[in-house]
Amino acid sequence: KLQRKQKQIAKLANEELMETNVTNGPELVLPDDEEIKNELGASDLTLVKQRISDIIYILSDFSKRKDPNKSRTDYINVLTKDLCSYYNYNEYLMERLIELFHVSELKEFLEASEVERPVTIRTNTLKTRRRDLAQALINRGVNLDPIGKWSRVGLIIYDSQVPIGATPEYLAGHYILQGTASLLPVMALCPQENERILDMCAAPGAKTSHIAAIMKNTGILFANDINTDRCKAIVGNLHRMGVVNSVVCSHDGRKFTSVLTGFDRVLLDAPCSGTGIISKDPAVKSNKEEKDIKHFSHLQKQLILAAIDCVDANSKTGGYIVYSTCSVLIEENEWVIDYALKKRNVKLVPTGIDFGKEGFIKYREHRFHPSLNLTRRFYPHSHNTDGFFVAKLKKFSNIIPKSSSADGKRFVIALIREM
Repeated sequence: KLQRKQKQIAKLANEELMETNVTNGPELVLPDDEEIKNELGASDLTLVKQRISDIIYILSDFSKRKDPNKSRTDYINVLTKDLCSYYNYNEYLMERLIELFHVSELKEFLEASEVERPVTIRTNTLKTRRRDLAQALINRGVNLDPIGKWSRVGLIIYDSQVPIGATPEYLAGHYILQGTASLLPVMALCPQENERILDMCAAPGAKTSHIAAIMKNTGILFANDINTDRCKAIVGNLHRMGVVNSVVCSHDGRKFTSVLTGFDRVLLDAPCSGTGIISKDPAVKSNKEEKDIKHFSHLQKQLILAAIDCVDANSKTGGYIVYSTCSVLIEENEWVIDYALKKRNVKLVPTGIDFGKEGFIKYREHRFHPSLNLTRRFYPHSHNTDGFFVAKLKKFSNIIPKSSSADGKRFVIALIREM
């Protein structure tokens, strides 16, 4: 309640400040491209920062606050250039984010993406309990708390007098350093004891070891990754964490059906652009272009079909696929799931995660399947996690639908455009 109250006060103060900045200052005059270019060459970005606030203020009630001689597009164009300049994004990525968020929320996302997420760890329940681990770390001078009521194994580290990645408890495998958001896909997967499960893109093995802990080292768990070097990290983590029900292998996930099928559940934490973890990798802001997003989207579509084909629809306990990415872009998330719904006998089911924002059911001129609202999105400015997407699918038939020739032609054309 206190946090909620503080957020409300901060929001009101910010709105008041923005209004003061606009109403008490001179009327905003949008610069032309040449003026913007000259401003970008200057070392002082104060003017750019002020104009960002002014434009957001105007756009938040456009009909009342706009210059009658300027269109919404005029304001958006200047805002895009200013945001790119101030936060060091390329224009393509900023345009995608402007389409994704309301302008006021966009600024919150950009600001939150500049701040590192809290250090969090996951208790390894194969070796200890969270309460015992917390006490052991407190005794070593670690200031911590449980992540929240939604997790029984997570701990947030505020500060520590010892290196958190080198304590005796860490070396003994009592915990693993793991971001809050990466706990969510395994929670959605909801593994059961004695099942046969595949982690299709498993490196470095944090999610794999989480699955094994929930399975209580029963059944069989395949940890696959196409990168053989990264498989070494999986082996190291599983060994340290005391996981004994796992097989580590290195295959192209897109072709895994030729290796093994008949799984009760598959986790696909797909390779992605990383637009949800900019605080960890700021280079994403400038080095991810349209061709990169198309590449990832195409790869993700191939992987999700393979993941679905690896699952046995007749499983008595499962028949589930969980898809996740650390991207906030619709092209890598809802678009991929909507594609899978059209290509395979699957349906979306609730993730079982009781927070997060609903997935999009429409984007620009596109309309997705209405069940996409069962998917979940997580943002740094809303949930203090990395940007993340989680979807859970239930397979209800092992028969692969035959696409019509028209569908086939459209798919080929789409692939050619993406290449």
